[in-house]
Amino acid sequence: MDYQHLSTLLWREQELLDLLLFKAEEKQYLIVSGKTRWLARIAHEIEVVLDQLRTLEVERAAVTEAIAVKLGLDANPSLRHVAEAAPAPWNDLFGKHHEGLLLLVTELRALSESNRELIEGGLAALDEALLSERAPAVGTYGATGRATAGSNRAVTLDGAL
Repeated sequence: MDYQHLSTLLWREQELLDLLLFKAEEKQYLIVSGKTRWLARIAHEIEVVLDQLRTLEVERAAVTEAIAVKLGLDANPSLRHVAEAAPAPWNDLFGKHHEGLLLLVTELRALSESNRELIEGGLAALDEALLSERAPAVGTYGATGRATAGSNRAVTLDGAL
């Protein structure tokens, strides 16, 4: 059967998820340290890894489907179902792949959420800073010839006349 091929694909998927986790940690470092000039580059690198994962997922789905047919499983089974139905030693190996993938995905979700919060917090701080840096309001002159509310200086026309 294609058990070895599926196992190889699962190892590759774990490697790519681990690389994605590393890239997400790099992104977090860049955000926290304020080195924003590299964010576009890391975003591109993350997209490259995600594209590789998408391609791998298509191949893994095809191999899993072929194994599912031979094991008498329903179409599109989960890795856990394949592990439960596969003969030894593959059942144990697929179970370990399942656990490893779940762990990596959980770590990625947590780190992704943390990065999202850091970015949103940074944007909120930037908005607040920009709002506090408004140009002073332009004042007008009153009946006495002095500047009124909004002006930073008092101007008299009396001395100028």
